[in-house]
Amino acid sequence: MTWAAKLIKHNSENRIAVYFEKSQDLIARIKQIEGAQWSQQKTVWHLPDTLENRERFKIKPLSYSLASPEGIVQIEKFIQWMRSKRYSESTITTYSEALKSFLIFYREKSVVEINNEDVIIYNNEYILKNNLSASYQNQIVNAIKLFFKTIRETKIEVDKIHRPKRAKLLPNVLSKEEIKLILDAHINIKHRMMLSLIYSCGLRCGELLALQPVHIDSMRNIVLLKNSKGKKDRIVPLSPKILEMLRLYFVAYKPITYLFEGQLKGQPYDNRSLQQVLKQAVKKAGITKPVTLHWLRHSYATHLLESGTDLRYIQELLGHNSSKTTEIYTHVSTKSIQQIKSPFDSL
Repeated sequence: MTWAAKLIKHNSENRIAVYFEKSQDLIARIKQIEGAQWSQQKTVWHLPDTLENRERFKIKPLSYSLASPEGIVQIEKFIQWMRSKRYSESTITTYSEALKSFLIFYREKSVVEINNEDVIIYNNEYILKNNLSASYQNQIVNAIKLFFKTIRETKIEVDKIHRPKRAKLLPNVLSKEEIKLILDAHINIKHRMMLSLIYSCGLRCGELLALQPVHIDSMRNIVLLKNSKGKKDRIVPLSPKILEMLRLYFVAYKPITYLFEGQLKGQPYDNRSLQQVLKQAVKKAGITKPVTLHWLRHSYATHLLESGTDLRYIQELLGHNSSKTTEIYTHVSTKSIQQIKSPFDSL
């Protein structure tokens, strides 16, 4: 990834500006960072000035910016190993940068001498002391475990490296009435079609933008999702109502390469533009919640569960590896909760 970063002032607030060549992948990754914003005035993406973001974009004193020569060699070997295993470039960047942070901390120590106690010390003296997030710590753990599995001579016992306890956050879910208001907000058939397809099939944003016309199987009423998250293909059912909408959309827009193309024919629709499409729909619908595209996917799963769909099928439809990931929707489903009567009602 080619980028540059520097500290800036934006609306009297310290921010980190990140400059890079326009790329859908990089834009999508920047958006995943909490607090990321686009400045129309400065024409740059900028992030909160936190220690974690300074670490992520290497904004720190020079003496602390490099691992030892041995560490640099090991990081490069790790990158080559991941590439040979066909890890995505996004994962390679995340893991290599996370490992680099760890090896910078131990740049005075030989890699083969690092042990499990050193991991605990790093967590306490670096992660916790600098108030870095549990998700960032988890990235470090993932990188360390994977890296030391590839090293022959090591004192690290990989299976004994523990992960941070994650906060149990519930997914954000909209009611069916709110979903209908959002989907009906746009007159533009293309905008309505994109949002409707995300909700009706439970798609991730990237999955929608990667769809091609050939992935719509109107004879079998299914959508084929190719090379989704985790490099897995899967199929999801296609609603007859959505199929009718798609036929009208095809006549109006005649997509060539991608189902939803941007201003240039043959190029996928812009991720940032799709976010704006949703933002406008939410505003028109009069909804004040901070709705994101992923809320539509969460709502799809929850509404399926509430209508009686088996959790195992929902897991398949969403493309989850583990049933535990899907089980979180049982905590936001109101089907059973609404049947419980408060003791207050019988007073």
